[in-house]
Amino acid sequence: MSYLRFEKAVMTNLEESLRRELLRTNRSGAYSASTLVDCNTRKYHGLLVVPVPELDDENHVLLSSFDCTVIQHGAEFNLGLHKYQGNNFSPKGHKYIREFTCDVVPTTIYRVGGVVLKRETIFQAYEDRILIRYTLEDAHSATTLRFRPFLAFRSVRQFTHENSTASREYHPVDNGIKTCMYAGYPDLYMQFNKKNEFVFQPDWYRGVEYPKEQERGYASNEDLYVPGYFELSIKKGESIVFAASTKEIKTSTLKTLFQKEIDVRPGRDSFYHCLVAAAHQFHNRKPNDDRYLLAGYPWFKARARDTFISLPGLTLSIGEQDYFELVMKTAEKGLREFMEGKPLSVKIYEVEQPDVPLWAVWAVQQYIKDAGREKGYKMYGKLVKDIVTYIVGDGHPNLHLDDNGLLYANGRDRAITWMNSTANGRPVVPRSGYIVEFNALWYNALKLCASLEAEFGDKKLADKLEQRADVCKESFVATFLNEYGYLLDYVDGTMMDWSVRPNMIFPVAFDYSPLNQDQKKSVLDICTRELLTPKGLRSLSPKSGGYNPMYVGPQTQRDYAYHQGTAWPWLGGFYMEACLKLYKRTRLSFLERHMVGYEDEMNYHALGTISELFDGNPPFHGRGAMAFAMNVAEILRSLKLMEKYTYQK
Repeated sequence: MSYLRFEKAVMTNLEESLRRELLRTNRSGAYSASTLVDCNTRKYHGLLVVPVPELDDENHVLLSSFDCTVIQHGAEFNLGLHKYQGNNFSPKGHKYIREFTCDVVPTTIYRVGGVVLKRETIFQAYEDRILIRYTLEDAHSATTLRFRPFLAFRSVRQFTHENSTASREYHPVDNGIKTCMYAGYPDLYMQFNKKNEFVFQPDWYRGVEYPKEQERGYASNEDLYVPGYFELSIKKGESIVFAASTKEIKTSTLKTLFQKEIDVRPGRDSFYHCLVAAAHQFHNRKPNDDRYLLAGYPWFKARARDTFISLPGLTLSIGEQDYFELVMKTAEKGLREFMEGKPLSVKIYEVEQPDVPLWAVWAVQQYIKDAGREKGYKMYGKLVKDIVTYIVGDGHPNLHLDDNGLLYANGRDRAITWMNSTANGRPVVPRSGYIVEFNALWYNALKLCASLEAEFGDKKLADKLEQRADVCKESFVATFLNEYGYLLDYVDGTMMDWSVRPNMIFPVAFDYSPLNQDQKKSVLDICTRELLTPKGLRSLSPKSGGYNPMYVGPQTQRDYAYHQGTAWPWLGGFYMEACLKLYKRTRLSFLERHMVGYEDEMNYHALGTISELFDGNPPFHGRGAMAFAMNVAEILRSLKLMEKYTYQK
């Protein structure tokens, strides 16, 4: 039985199939995404979506979809599906689907009368190329396939509409054509592995509608350009391969290429293997060989905080220490350039956020635990020391070390933490002053640096850092711990935020904590009672003012809900780590049951990966981006931690 398998009843029920999405990526940041029935429901969906650096820093939808029509005895059966205005679906090709599986590559079985057609899709790992293999598994008479390409040639953040500027030109290439709708875009090559006839029949398909954009309060319809159609015969047992790319390919190699790509694909035959495959989807390599982790798909780029938080889970937890080092090499370059006041030469965003260097130290700490202290110090000891020295020396423009040993950051007018939603130009959650996770990270960084220097480096520096850590510890408890046994979220002068938020879980989970065991247990208990859901920790307790758990509606409405009660799996990762550190193996069965909530996601929203966030109330629907790096990372890291405690004597 396939792990990711859907039968006819699910596929033909649009209420079920349209909510399930499919994402395939490559290392350049290009991707292919749609729903299981190949009906695009977002403006971000497309069969071939690629970066066009000559135009901007966004991805662009070149080939929106590729409709196949089966022709027998002059009768035509169109397997495509599009939603048009007025809730009209056409041509309703989903009714021919008999089965969908995704254990290695997405595979759809269509049955039209006596015709059984298999469609397999793969996105080439190191080229911006989508490959589709059609195999005629059964047919009782001569069969012809007709293919219509739906072109967009627009940014993922925009729409295209019928216009006279779009070029209708096309040029024949090896077993196909190339075309380009607008100046500045690359040519789109559409080719088959065998000879075919292209019939030039230009037309616009008007009023294609994207319901996900409607739900989010955005414009939601566009027109797509179809230059004509390809037609070719196919025999029973025969396979043909179609390629769409920004580069021409020798078509005689397509069959071999498709099989090679399949052979190196990891299987998605279990929860863990799905997460490993999902982790690889965030890998991003630039032409200069810099390595990045994208924060998510389809609209996120490489962000500094997300990179450092997700790096250990996406690499070390699955035995890929070498990729940790490659990404850290790029990220460290950007971090050092910022600390030295130089222009950034790397494509990492938000390096200036004040907690970024602190999360970098935490990421290094995970590497040290994985690779060993000696190797860890050799690789990153200087980076840790330089970051601590930079902060002690007040090098950061928005991170001030006060005499009480705590770090102060101004976030009143600009969002500076991971809770970064804004409305009307101001932070929805204006966390400012002494921020709880900033100072938990700072204490952890001081203790880590001191321990490394005491063992391998400057022992006098180690003593000074230990003294600083002692001052920080005393002030942390005095500042954040309240009489109810949980931690204030931030303190800014006389302003104290008493909201019950998940940021207090970090000092319980970190290796070095300013809290004692009883204080940790008290904080963990409150997180369990008020914040824990099957999809991670809520960003705000239902008992706190402003609780808004449903991430739905127009942009402004969603902005106000983003960190006001929604649930985040990555926070659940730190919660699990805290549980294991405090209660060891006695909490394993509880955490194993909790993991079921994440495994359910493998076949519900975006197949085999984890959505950006979830509603904070039942039924905890997945929302936002299709795939989110920090969520996948922390679930993988939690699984590794659970394995460690399972076999610990």
